[in-house]
Amino acid sequence: MDAIWKWAQFVGRVALGTIFVVSGLGKLAAWQGTAAYAGSKGVPEILLAIATALELLGAASVVLGFRTRWGALALLIFLVPVTLVFHNFWAVPAEQQQMQMAHFLKNLAIGGGLLIVFGRGAGAFSIDSRRTPARGEPVAATRAAQ
Repeated sequence: MDAIWKWAQFVGRVALGTIFVVSGLGKLAAWQGTAAYAGSKGVPEILLAIATALELLGAASVVLGFRTRWGALALLIFLVPVTLVFHNFWAVPAEQQQMQMAHFLKNLAIGGGLLIVFGRGAGAFSIDSRRTPARGEPVAATRAAQ
């Protein structure tokens, strides 16, 4: 069962980070359109650039399992204002409410996953697991498992 948990945590961490990698690279690939859309929501381009850097760095951290708790925290700092500004279903026309609520709830679920990663750490198959033991695990047990 331990092997299943390790693989589940690894696949989950990579899947969780991948949505941010794809999103961040998409922003860069279509920067002018992204900047125009963000501007229509009152987000200046410099703030968009900072948010995109935070998104990509946090995503790389989570996917690679390197300083994973910091990466999860960076993604949470990115995700909360993005969700409130871009998926404010309570303030959009009725025909957009269902779609924006779905995006809002998706981001809420992603945030929950990030909180789990923040609380538990990277888990197995990560750079962090080579550096430090998992929370509550003695150092000797970590070395023996590697």
